[in-house]
Amino acid sequence: MVHPGALLKSSFLATRAFFRLPARVSAPRPVAISSAPLVVVVPIRSIGPSHAERIAAHLLALEPRDRYLRFGYSASDEQVRRYVAGLDFERDEIFGIYNRKLELIAMAHLAFCTDPELMSCAEFGVSVLAHARGRGYGARLFDRAVMHSRNEGVQMMFIHALSENTAMLNIARKAGATVERDGSETEAYLKVRPADLDSRVTEMLDEQIAQTDYRLKVQAKKFWDFLALLQEIRQGVRDSRRI
Repeated sequence: MVHPGALLKSSFLATRAFFRLPARVSAPRPVAISSAPLVVVVPIRSIGPSHAERIAAHLLALEPRDRYLRFGYSASDEQVRRYVAGLDFERDEIFGIYNRKLELIAMAHLAFCTDPELMSCAEFGVSVLAHARGRGYGARLFDRAVMHSRNEGVQMMFIHALSENTAMLNIARKAGATVERDGSETEAYLKVRPADLDSRVTEMLDEQIAQTDYRLKVQAKKFWDFLALLQEIRQGVRDSRRI
């Protein structure tokens, strides 16, 4: 467990960069806490129905190959929109990582089973935009989903993926999941440990930090949008004087 003080410190350090001029790289920069051991905090927040349009934009922005791996078939734009429209935000949990431009660059869907005999089971799915790869966001989202599953009384997490989706299956293996391949498809399942005070407090702090991080990003974006508008107005005034 990351000490609560370390989490709060990382949140404070991360906010200092929000009001600097946005760089071309749009992915959030993780914050390192102290020198040893190295701890990196990536704000991951729970997403509600008000973010449905951003979820759709994220999935529609996936490259054809990535969309194929995420859904298990070459989903059309219309099929993606139907998937988003069918999300049950009351039952399931959606987690996301936003960059400074408020673009949803990575998201996970933890779907709880509706079968009365399998109420203690949940299925995990994840997607990361191409330009945000290589930062471990998929694994971080998986860890977040595991923690939430523990606190919700889930006993088994499942991942159904194409066998060629090696990135997703590697995440499952590293977490200790049992992976069984059946031709072109693979099933992975992870036995989830029961919740304890540690898991409940950690999830509460993680969510609070992520919500604070998002609000600061909203404020920073409004600030830079306002400055950009002022620059456009000033440029317009200069141009009119030259006429």
